[in-house]
Amino acid sequence: MYQTDMYEGMIAETVMMPGAGGELINAYFARPLGPGPFPSMVLIHHAPGWDEWYREATRKFAHHGYASLSPNLYYRAGHGTPEDVGAKVRAEKGVADDQVVGDLEGAMRYLRSLPISNGKVGIFGTCSGGRHAFLTACRVQGFDACIDCWGGRVVMSPEELHPKQPVAPIDYTKDLSCPLLGIFGNEDRNPTPEQVDLHEAELQKYGKNYEFHRYPNAGHGFFYYDRPAYRQEQAVDGWKKIFAFLDTYLPV
Repeated sequence: MYQTDMYEGMIAETVMMPGAGGELINAYFARPLGPGPFPSMVLIHHAPGWDEWYREATRKFAHHGYASLSPNLYYRAGHGTPEDVGAKVRAEKGVADDQVVGDLEGAMRYLRSLPISNGKVGIFGTCSGGRHAFLTACRVQGFDACIDCWGGRVVMSPEELHPKQPVAPIDYTKDLSCPLLGIFGNEDRNPTPEQVDLHEAELQKYGKNYEFHRYPNAGHGFFYYDRPAYRQEQAVDGWKKIFAFLDTYLPV
C-alpha cells in the first residue's frame, strides 16, 4: 500500500517487440523504476485503436507496481492517428485472431524475458481487447491472470464467424489456464447480459476459477472518462476490483 514517504518513479516509452511470426511491432512500455523484480501486465487496446487512454492505462498499471506493455495490434495496417488507423482496420473486419494471439504471446514472452520480471504475467483488455484477453488466455499457456472488461463477441452466432474470427472464444473455455476477472455493464448490448450469462455458464461447466462483476446503470465502455458512456461510481469500483484481483493472483 502506498505511503507518503515512499520513493516513486517510472519510465514509459515506445519499444519494439517480436509479435506473431517473430515480426517486430511497436508497443508502449511503462514500468516502475528500480531493480524489481516486478510482476507484469499485457494491455490489449480496443477497436478505436492504440490510443491515449491505453497509454494512460499502461502507466496506471506501472504506478501500481507492474511492468506493463501495450502492443500496437494495428502496426501492420500502417500509421497515422489512432482514429484513422482504427477506422481502416475496422473497415477490413479487424485483425485476424491468430495474428492477435501471436502478438500477445510475444508480449508475454518479452515481459518474462526482462531482468526486472518476477516471472508472473497477467493480461488485460477492454471492448475487443477484452475478447482478445480471454481468447489468448485460452489459447496460450503461461498467463497467470486474465481481466476481460466488457469483451464483446466472446459469444458469437454461426453467422458472425468469418475467416479472421473463425471460432467463437467461448468455444475455447475448456482451455482457459488462469483465473479470470470479468467486468460488465448491465446496459451493454455487446456483450448483452444474456451473453454474459452464457459465458458464465460455460466457465461453471468446466469448473474454471473466475469472478464476474456486473454494474447497473452502466453500458459499454463505462471506464472511458472522455466519452458519454463514462460512469464514475461504477468505474472507480471496477478499478478497485481489478487491483484486488491482481493482489490475489499477481501480487506486487
